[in-house]
Amino acid sequence: MREQIIAHRVGNRSGGANARRSGAAAQRPLRRDRAGDGDRIATRLRALVGYLPSFLKLVLAIVAGLLVFAGYRAAASASFFKVRNVEVQGTSRVSATEVQALVRRDVEKTGVWKADLAGVSARLERLPWVRSVVVSRVLPDGIRVRISERVPRAVVRTASGRFRWVDEDAVLLGEMLPTDQIPSFFLRGLNEEDAAATRGENRERVQKFMELQRDWDAAGLSERVSEVNLIDIHDIRAQLAGDNSQIEVRLGSQDQGNRLRKALEVLDGQRQMSHGGLISYIDLSQGRRAIVGLVTGAQATATNSAEPEALAVEPAPKSVAEKKPDREKTLSAVRDARVASAATTTASSKAKKERDAKQRSLEKKSDKTLKTARRN
Repeated sequence: MREQIIAHRVGNRSGGANARRSGAAAQRPLRRDRAGDGDRIATRLRALVGYLPSFLKLVLAIVAGLLVFAGYRAAASASFFKVRNVEVQGTSRVSATEVQALVRRDVEKTGVWKADLAGVSARLERLPWVRSVVVSRVLPDGIRVRISERVPRAVVRTASGRFRWVDEDAVLLGEMLPTDQIPSFFLRGLNEEDAAATRGENRERVQKFMELQRDWDAAGLSERVSEVNLIDIHDIRAQLAGDNSQIEVRLGSQDQGNRLRKALEVLDGQRQMSHGGLISYIDLSQGRRAIVGLVTGAQATATNSAEPEALAVEPAPKSVAEKKPDREKTLSAVRDARVASAATTTASSKAKKERDAKQRSLEKKSDKTLKTARRN
């Protein structure tokens, strides 16, 4: 009998499965490189643009620019940038309401985005008491204004008799109010013309005034002075206060503190004499020698135990002898004028009412007389 050997098939199940797996793995497509795809697209676009003519490229650039400009105009003019809030900082004497109204009027048409900040700042700096202004945007709908105010340094008596504050730059500010603190004395002689040359001279006058005020306050002399005349800064004159308001002290161009003190000592000594009430001025502009001027027509003999050789007495012209208003008297006169004006208005109204009442009474009497005559 012939022997048959049946051999097992290699890879019947497991082997076939492995073959299928390997075949499937061999047929799976490879992943595409995304970076390589992007480079290929960019290369194709550049190649495409390269084929376009130069004129078409220029047209595309112009269209893109117009679109950007139109978008900017639309955004700038939109209600999104309409001013709704104006913040004001640093005001004490300047009216914040006035500043807000001016800013809103300037920015209302343009909006916050296109607002002319330099123009707004320049207009605000024209306001009294304003030294400098910084204006900035607070997007989307706000404007911030930072104000640096001028500091009042002196009160000037103007040619019209008004009393106004000035700062160290000799800029005329607002009028002195009754609630303001009264300064030690006033400044007179400021040039009121608006010119570059006069501004420099006025600045020098204010600086000299501040120097005198500082020195005289330290020496305790300010309370005896009403005002300082600085028309000529090389011929400084002080008008005294109180009972001596008609007396002018001429101090010259230097050492005004010592000269004022000596003049007051001479005045106190001369006041005890018979001609003390006739003194019009004391001139110490030449230094140590004091010249006492009297009202025209008066005669006196100069005797001063302190410095007899340094004193001369002479009559003064009428123009010098005229009394000049004292600081306190001037302020009192201003207040009295306001009260008198109000009283006059009240009296006028009362008088009118009385006249109307009398007229009505006369008319009634006349009517009664006519009725009686008719009856008779």
